[in-house]
Amino acid sequence: MPPSPSRSGAALDPRLTAAFAEVPVVASVVGTQPLRQFLTAPAKVCILASFAVGQLPQVVPALGRAGKTVFVNVDSSPGLAQDRGALEFIKNMGAHGVVSTRLSLIEKGRPLGLLTMMKVFVTDRSNLRRSTDAISRGAPDLVEIMPAPIVARMSAQAQRAMSPSVAAGFVETPADVALALALGSSAAATSDPRLWSLRRDQLPTVPPSALKRPTAPEE
Repeated sequence: MPPSPSRSGAALDPRLTAAFAEVPVVASVVGTQPLRQFLTAPAKVCILASFAVGQLPQVVPALGRAGKTVFVNVDSSPGLAQDRGALEFIKNMGAHGVVSTRLSLIEKGRPLGLLTMMKVFVTDRSNLRRSTDAISRGAPDLVEIMPAPIVARMSAQAQRAMSPSVAAGFVETPADVALALALGSSAAATSDPRLWSLRRDQLPTVPPSALKRPTAPEE
């Protein structure tokens, strides 16, 4: 199944363009322990994961007051339902967006004024086709592609169908971030606090050999 032409080249939301302008890194904040580091880091965007539903009303407003753009991973928040009521709860506490693998939640998020990030795991070609179809239907603001090294194995056409995207999983060095951006991702996501301060002018040069893509269509 070819990617949807209407999806290719989708524009990044201006709020996210501004947030990634200096630091093109999304902080994956897993649990409360890394919160203090993120609050003082230059990175502006985070994904909150493994936060119990009772913790979110304290954490989300505090991050908002610090000028952070907050996404909540609905799939990994213990006690949070998987329905519209959960999205309204997240919106009302001041979160900017939601992350989910579930198409139904992505489709419900936009009418509420939430930014949506659809998380996809690309494990083989058939999975890639299913993912591009779901993305075309859900039209998320961002696609979180996991694992990040797979981006280099995707054709340019497949990645356009998933754009704008964030590469995540196995993002461990500044070189990993630089490669993700050079391959077309808008940012890279990582739980490593050392990369939450990585500015664009600090990115290493990507060798041309790392930018070679498959020539055969991924269908």
